[in-house]
Amino acid sequence: MKIKIIFKLVATALVMAFTFSVVSFAGACEDIESRVLRLHILANSDSESDQALKLKVRDAILEISPEIFGDTSSKQEAIKRAKADLPEIIAEAERVIRAEGYNYSVRAEVVNDKFNTRIYENFTLPAGDYDAVRIIIGSGSGHNWWCVMFPALCLPSAEGNELQNELPDSEKCIVDNNENSNGYEIRFGVVEAVSSFSDWLCSLF
Repeated sequence: MKIKIIFKLVATALVMAFTFSVVSFAGACEDIESRVLRLHILANSDSESDQALKLKVRDAILEISPEIFGDTSSKQEAIKRAKADLPEIIAEAERVIRAEGYNYSVRAEVVNDKFNTRIYENFTLPAGDYDAVRIIIGSGSGHNWWCVMFPALCLPSAEGNELQNELPDSEKCIVDNNENSNGYEIRFGVVEAVSSFSDWLCSLF
């Protein structure tokens, strides 16, 4: 009887510790969401030419992003500038598309959408609801491309330090690929699963 009681107490303590760890980690992930503005580009189709065109549009938009954001120091300010410059973003995308000989329409908007965990060369972004500049080329039915528009992490010269500088010390290890271990990968998976389950529950009501 005593052994069963001890076992139950230990099991309860482990479950509580695991739950606290997941909740704390999820909170840190949500804080990261509040600090970055993603860039999300949808190609017209999955044809080789349309996918190549998507990447050319990507390069052009990333090239003008320093002009859009300038000395912006916060994500909220970055969102305001992005919304104000949507016509310029569309015009730049259209310029590239026309130069490549296509006549696709272009739509651009600032949205809040779900993103899965994404591992880049120098950093990792956990899954979550992120604000993003979304560019839709033509029908937008092709594979998409996404990265981070602010801070400027997807420019050729970016090494991930920009995001590191935006985060408190307690969150830097989450995004730093040099620090990430299998333990963090498991936590990313757990947070994604919990989020999906929560969304499913909400859809029932």
